Amino acid sequence: MIVIPAIDLKEGKCVRLEQGLMEKDTVFCDNPAEQALEWERQGGELLHIVDLDGAFAGVPKNRAAIASIISAVSIPTQLGGGIRDIETIGAYLDLGLSRVILGTAAQRNPLLVEEACRLFPGRIVVGIDAKNGMVAVQGWAEVTGVTAVDLAKRFEGYGVAAIIYTDISRDGMMQGPNLEATRALAEAITIPVIASGGVSSLKDIENLMAIEPSGVTGVITGKAIYTGAIRLAEAVALTKKGR
Repeated sequence: MIVIPAIDLKEGKCVRLEQGLMEKDTVFCDNPAEQALEWERQGGELLHIVDLDGAFAGVPKNRAAIASIISAVSIPTQLGGGIRDIETIGAYLDLGLSRVILGTAAQRNPLLVEEACRLFPGRIVVGIDAKNGMVAVQGWAEVTGVTAVDLAKRFEGYGVAAIIYTDISRDGMMQGPNLEATRALAEAITIPVIASGGVSSLKDIENLMAIEPSGVTGVITGKAIYTGAIRLAEAVALTKKGR
């Protein structure tokens, strides 16, 4: 399992939200490239970037900040938020991203995922955000009638590199990840699962490592490493011991 530090972008700054609410944001850094470098210095092996403005608007909104991050670091990067078509996927990959994350577009247009996986093998990730087990889209503003497990099963055989599963009710709340739902999703599919939302301590990461045999291959952490509740270097060292 790997620990993946997150950078959430709002108006060009690094922020964290509570339960996906744009009005409940805390600005942690106004220099995304420098923040990305700090996570790399602490041992981050993959960087998770979210264009929050893009997620709500449905179109990319923080391209300059994203480009600055990609130029600054040498570790792989993945990005989600406002990516709705093949052209945008290609443009971002050409910019230097390692992987692109499809969330709302994946739920509304699974054929886009299939085409993207064919055109860009190994570089497409699906983000599934859920509230009470039901998929939420459009920057978490809309909860659908589709379960996270049912949506994930649609992508079996497409060539999706991973599925990022976020429990919205836990995100930014420092209450620990939803282990039961994460394990259930991982056991229902063959696609690797990355856990997200609620990680607040090294113990939370140890708990996720315990369900790694179910198919949980990574964990994204944001608020905990920004506030100092977790030191990224220590979290990375912990997971490396378990490999």
